[in-house]
Parts: sequence; structure tokens; C-alpha cells
Amino acid sequence: MRSLSALFLMLAPLFAGGISGGEYKSRRAELRKSLDGVMILFGADEPDDLHVSFFQEPNFLYLSGWREPGAVMMLSKNEEILFLPERNLKQENFTGRKLGAADPDARGQTGFDRVLPRSAVEPEFVRLAAQSEKIYSIPADPRATKLLALAPLHEERSAAVLLAPMRMMKSPAEIDLLSRAAEASVAAHLAAWKRIRPGLWEYQIAATMVDTYEELGCERSAYAPIVGSGPNSTILHYMANRRRMDSGEVLLMDVGAECSDYASDVTRTVPVNGKFTARQREIYNIVLGAQNAAIAAIKPGMKIRGDNSLYAIAYDYINTHGKDLHGEPLGKYFTHGLSHHVGLDVHDLSDTNAPLKAGMVITIEPGIYIPEESIGVRIEDTVLVTETGSRNLSGALPRDPDEIEKLVRK
Repeated sequence: MRSLSALFLMLAPLFAGGISGGEYKSRRAELRKSLDGVMILFGADEPDDLHVSFFQEPNFLYLSGWREPGAVMMLSKNEEILFLPERNLKQENFTGRKLGAADPDARGQTGFDRVLPRSAVEPEFVRLAAQSEKIYSIPADPRATKLLALAPLHEERSAAVLLAPMRMMKSPAEIDLLSRAAEASVAAHLAAWKRIRPGLWEYQIAATMVDTYEELGCERSAYAPIVGSGPNSTILHYMANRRRMDSGEVLLMDVGAECSDYASDVTRTVPVNGKFTARQREIYNIVLGAQNAAIAAIKPGMKIRGDNSLYAIAYDYINTHGKDLHGEPLGKYFTHGLSHHVGLDVHDLSDTNAPLKAGMVITIEPGIYIPEESIGVRIEDTVLVTETGSRNLSGALPRDPDEIEKLVRK
């Protein structure tokens, strides 16, 4: 087991580099092979709320790698165009210089052969729409809805139909970034374990974890940290993190980093005072057994949910091991899904009914939540599907209860 200081030294230079411009270009080329229409994607705009930093819309980022606000992308089988907003010199005093379509190095910096001002979006859309019958966009985007009104007789389709199969399959570069995000999350959990003690507040533990992966160069949390002690451990997405922890309780920490745009999702449940009670250990071991059974079953062709699925394996294990205080099986206390894909989003764009393939990255996260006993246990890891089974990207973080007890507060 590597020490926390060793992890920091190893992870310090983690996040230089990332996805190459050539990979973004090849993604667009691959999509255009099956594109039987026009795809219009709007990037994120500059946020007006000072509480919010700018982060690119994930589908737009996946195909372009472009990280400036206000851009629009248009793709057809034979063309790809990036539209950039006009430069606003007054706004640039506040947010920094932006690239304009007229800049001489616009094509080189963006990787697009055609870079036009955003004012050209409508006429170019009309031109390309006249050559096809289908328009692909993100349906909930009001900017796309306004543009689609210019082609009322066309068939409208969700861009996710084409993007989900691509985003589910991770390239070697993506797997490397997902592995690094998982490693940064492991470091955050280990830092938390060393700080946990009765009398501290949940938000103090959350702050330690966020500080750890931001210090390592990660840009933000992949989702709002969930740090729930005692009764709060039984609330699936408890995010208030405002309770004081007491001795004899468990602390559930579902906290993951987003690093170089890629997410991680890791959960551990530990004893606040460093020692599980007999009942807590019983419930913990059942959840651990369910997770081990599901991970062992991962292979290409397996499904996340449905009959004979990973979910069914985990649920059946929980429902046939242990009882509640009334002698009833514990299956009814496993109240959420077992798995989701992870990538640019922590709940990545995907088809969870599709069979698994090597190169997919998913979570395995069984849990038991018993409000009557104030015991909630979830164990979650980010796992890569391989040709022969799986590789646990967050597996450096101990799951064995004896190991956890040795590390908490030590």
C-alpha cells in the first residue's frame, strides 16, 4: 500500500497533456461516416453567474476539444465547420483574450479546416439542411430549437443516437486520463481517512477531499461531494454535508475528482471512530461480497441490467445474505442501480441496455441503506472492461474492513 505522500509525489505531474488534436479530428471523421444528415452542436456560453466557472458542453468538447465559450459546430458527411463568436474587447478585459474566426491561426488552433464567425451559422445551416433530410442536435438546447425552426420539414433526431456509442468506447488516451482521475480520487479518500474523528463536521471531511485533488491539478469535483454520517449515510444523494459526526457511526463518502475533463466516481464507507460495530461490519461485508461478485462477472457481452445482469448478481447476493431487524431479506434496502458509464460526465452518455465491450468504463456500486438502524453502506469503484474481464481503476483504495480500520485516523 503506497503512502499518501508517495501518491502525491507520483500524481503531481499527472495532468500535463491529454487528448491530442488528432484524436478529436479522428472522432469527427468517424462520426461523419455514419452521419446521414446535418449535426448542429452548440458549445457552452460564458456564464453570467460569478459562482460558476466556464466548462465546455461535454458533447461539444468530445468532438472538438475546444474550450472557449460561444462556439458552434456543424457537421455533415462532407464538411465540418466551427463558428466562433466575434471578439468582444471590453469583455476580454474581464475574461481574457479569445480566438476570433478572422485570426490568422484560427484553423491551426481549432483543428477545423473551416472556421467562420458565429454570424454565419444561420446561412450555413440553411445551405447544409437543403442537402439532407435529417437534423441531429441536442433536443433540450433552446438555441438548437430556434435554429431548427429554419428547417421545419426535416426529421429531427437526437445527436445522442450517434454520440453515445462513440463515447461509451474509451480510447487509450481517455483510459489514461480516467485512471489518473481515479488515482487522484483515491488520494482524496486516503487524506479523509487520516482526518476523520468524532466531533468533526461532514463539510470538513469534504473540504479535505476537494482540496486534495485540486492540489493535484484537478479542475473540479466530478459531482457535488456526498459525505454522510450516521442517519445521513442512508440518504442516497445527501449533499448538505452539515452534520457533526459521532463515535459509533459510519461515514459514507461518495467523492470523485474531475481531472483534465474526465471524471471518477468512488465511494467508501468507514467507521468514524476507526472500528466497525459487529452489525456495521456484517452489513459492510454483505455489500463488499455483492461488489466482488459483480466485478468478477464483468466481461465483454455482459449487461449492466436486466436478467442475468451485473445488477441481478449484486441484488441476489444482497437478498440472500443477512436480514433486517424484522427478519426480512435485505434486497429491499438496495434502492438504486448498480452501474453507469463514466467519462467526460460522471454519468456518461451511454446506452445501459447495450452489452459491455472491452474499452468501456463503468462503476460497480452496490449499497444497503437501513434508516431504522442509521446504517448506510455503499462501496463503489470505477472499473475498466477488458478483453478478459476488468481492471479496477480505483482499486488502490482498500475495501477490506480490516485494512480500513488500520488506516482510518492512523
